[in-house]
Amino acid sequence: MTVSTPASPADPQPHAQRSLTIGSLTVNSPVVLAPMAGVTNVAFRTLCREQEQARTGTVSGLYVCEMITARALAERNEKTLHMTTFGMSEDIRSMQLYTVDPEYTFKAARMIAEEGIADHLDLNFGCAVPKITRRGGGAAIPFKRKLFGSIIAAAVKGVEGTDIPVTAKFRIGIDDEHKTHLDAGRIAAEEGASAVTLHARTAAQRYSGDADLGEIRALVEHLRGYDIPVLGNGDIFAASDARTMMDATGCDGVVVGRGCLGRPWLFASLGAELRGEPLPPEPTLGEVTDVIYRHAELLAEHMGEEHACRDMRKHMGWYMRGFPVGGKMRAELTKISSLADLRERLAPYADSPELADDADAPRGRQGSPAKVTLPDGWLDDPQDNARVLDGGGDMNNGG
Repeated sequence: MTVSTPASPADPQPHAQRSLTIGSLTVNSPVVLAPMAGVTNVAFRTLCREQEQARTGTVSGLYVCEMITARALAERNEKTLHMTTFGMSEDIRSMQLYTVDPEYTFKAARMIAEEGIADHLDLNFGCAVPKITRRGGGAAIPFKRKLFGSIIAAAVKGVEGTDIPVTAKFRIGIDDEHKTHLDAGRIAAEEGASAVTLHARTAAQRYSGDADLGEIRALVEHLRGYDIPVLGNGDIFAASDARTMMDATGCDGVVVGRGCLGRPWLFASLGAELRGEPLPPEPTLGEVTDVIYRHAELLAEHMGEEHACRDMRKHMGWYMRGFPVGGKMRAELTKISSLADLRERLAPYADSPELADDADAPRGRQGSPAKVTLPDGWLDDPQDNARVLDGGGDMNNGG
């Protein structure tokens, strides 16, 4: 396996990094869309790809499906199967599993491999939602080293005989007293993972504070002998943030979540920045109205017009952030009932040349740090092969 490295100092673009290789897969930009439940469905991924193509002339990053529950997939839950929809233009079909049990992990991975459902399989160990951690799932799992390793091994065994790489995403740890990322990275590598991603916060931080670049750097150093890429996640809201993270940590790429909410064109800027190319201009309000309508169209194709319009309501605040549209307009956009209704409400701004104010500011969830809710006795023994209490069937309401 090869991993691209920054260009040499003699290169006219000394910081350019033009590709990222994960197992058998290579993408032309070290930028990955983070899976986000209820957001990164086929419509949003297609929109991001279209925006990158329109603004840079290429589609270069890796765009990952929203989280899919392993048990629900293995049991062929109808809603979950619909969530695995990929677009015709997605040349690399990337899927993230939320999984808590080696048996269902293997079943889901084997199903993905045998039925050709995806080309890349990522495992989520970063979810800090209380309803998940209180049952021992998500960000709680890496503390149980044997359980964590057995889940990675099960996924790798499930795709055995194919070119599907398995990767893992996790946090620094449960809290500052229970850091697990170095062990998690080593275990993942030893069990056959092709790359790891570190969200550089603890579960207790949730999305508060700043991502700790020093911990990403520590993981990069810790895994130097394993020849697998380390990706960094956290606080990528502008192209310069990606460059800062990679230069400061030596990581091989960045994973972007909240920064692209209401900004599907961000990937064009990130890819250009990391390839050493000029950044495309930020879109005007008029251009953003076209993007919003296109997003709604794609959602309607995926889930039907009525459901799509309801789903679009949550995106409106993100799209309109920083634009001078007024509270009344923002409120109206959260009440849309049809594509025609949306088109009519956007029409007054269709030719607006306004640019967003402070477009690169943090967006999405932030909140406050809080004690992580865990099952009784969870922290007593990091080596026991504990089982999660619920089987993880309801993570995406798919089972």
